[in-house]
Amino acid sequence: MKKVVFLFPGQASQYVGMARELHENFDRVKKLFAAAADILGYDLAEVCFNGPEEKLKRTAYTQPAVFVHSCAIDIVLKESGIAPDTAAGHSLGEYSALVCAGVLSFESAMKAIAVRSAEMQKDCDDNPGTMAAIIGMDFEKIIEILRDMPGISVPANYNSPGQVVIAGEVSAIDDACARLKEAGAKRAIGIPVGGAYHSPLMDRSSEIMKDYIYEELSFSRFSFPVYSNVSAQAVDDPMRFKELLSKQISNPVLWYPIIKNMYDSGFRRFVEIGPGKVLQGLVKKSVKDPELEYDGIDTFEHLDNFLKEKVLSV
Repeated sequence: MKKVVFLFPGQASQYVGMARELHENFDRVKKLFAAAADILGYDLAEVCFNGPEEKLKRTAYTQPAVFVHSCAIDIVLKESGIAPDTAAGHSLGEYSALVCAGVLSFESAMKAIAVRSAEMQKDCDDNPGTMAAIIGMDFEKIIEILRDMPGISVPANYNSPGQVVIAGEVSAIDDACARLKEAGAKRAIGIPVGGAYHSPLMDRSSEIMKDYIYEELSFSRFSFPVYSNVSAQAVDDPMRFKELLSKQISNPVLWYPIIKNMYDSGFRRFVEIGPGKVLQGLVKKSVKDPELEYDGIDTFEHLDNFLKEKVLSV
């Protein structure tokens, strides 16, 4: 049987109506949303199910929504005896992966995300920024070019061999896109997001989260290793992962190196747990192997099919 990876999405995977049918069909999911509402101080289910879209796209709401949706699916799978051999999460999704691995409880991770999302939203409001996807240029070449650009523009996500997301001040990102295209990038595509995540414009929230992680979060033993956004390596030591997680907001997400390292370690079955299909697409772009399997569990129908067919029985 192929070794199984669970991949947990981050921001930009949300959509109005997310997790509605999961909530309707599983009492365990209802309880999860109720626990989240108690921690957040508002009805997260109402925002997930009914939006409006502009509200759901705000960092303060997006992060809790994606996290709870992913954890809801993971918990139902666990209760059916289904678990991965390893996991990783893209930015916010790293918290979902740590819950999946038993390192953080749902409640403690939800409290951390309540702080993380609120503080990052404040940085978005106080330090307007943006992001852009650079297609067809090496990561190291982008770093080299951005180093000499005026203003704040930095690599934020190394998503696949041909896709790097950059983040920073609006004018600096506009200039960087033009410069990178002149230098050979095939495309430079603006991303409609609320801020410049994983850039110096998030330094304030990064410091707040660093203090919170060290002072408030208790890490338990790993059920299986989790690949870190910051190091791209599998980690199963609680104190080491706490150190890496504290650096996450201010460092680029090394997603392609994570997928490559997983593949090199023998993993061939990748399952995205949560809303959307972003991470499945990145796996497809990152590894060319006919033996590779990738799909996702997002809706109640997806989950029901997996449970009925025992697709992930391990």
